[in-house]
Amino acid sequence: MSELRFHCVDVRADPYAAGPTLLFRLRITAEPDVRVHAVALRCQLRIEPARRKYARHEGERLTDLFGERSRWGTTLHPIQFAQVALMVPGFTGETQVDVVVPCTYDLDIAATRYLRALDEGEVPLLLLFSGTVFSGPAGFRVTPVAWDREAAVRLPVRVWREMIEQHFPGCGWLRLPGDLMDALLAFRTRRGLPSWEDTVRVLLASTEPAVGEPAAVAEPGGVGEPAGIAEPAGIGEGV
Repeated sequence: MSELRFHCVDVRADPYAAGPTLLFRLRITAEPDVRVHAVALRCQLRIEPARRKYARHEGERLTDLFGERSRWGTTLHPIQFAQVALMVPGFTGETQVDVVVPCTYDLDIAATRYLRALDEGEVPLLLLFSGTVFSGPAGFRVTPVAWDREAAVRLPVRVWREMIEQHFPGCGWLRLPGDLMDALLAFRTRRGLPSWEDTVRVLLASTEPAVGEPAAVAEPGGVGEPAGIAEPAGIGEGV
């Protein structure tokens, strides 16, 4: 087994990436005077939710992931965040490389729902390493990365929010089946609604208000029919 040691010294958003991307700055240390020609490295990143505290509002948003707070002693299991591979160039003694981690804003992904639920603080992450080391003073000696190599890092929630805001300012995303998208498009066309935002607002306003809440009196922008009048069959037509 190769005696490489790993330490994450920094995490930041890539301001020039085409999509949301995090850069984990990794310091890799080998045995003194050992020439490492290259490392084919695999890195698994997972969130360790049990290693931080949560405010009341954060806990409410996390109910769909972990259940009621009274059950968290048995439900706060690690969440898979990403798995990436990289080639580390040759070095002697020590080197630093960036682990490039593309991120998604798909709310069907558990890690994204978890991150969106947090207001502040840090996200406890664990980086688990595996791979192959090519080393030796003359020729190649091929050895695996030791199975127990890992590094802990805490990702500031602020960094993740600023990264998402850079690419999706003030927006969120939902993935819907094709037949439901067709039905929503037909609903939007019948109502003459100018945007998807207005379409969703009209649908929300047309539902029965919660107990104790006043009924909505008009849909946004005055388009379409008065809010509060449901169109039960509308969303299913054309599917």
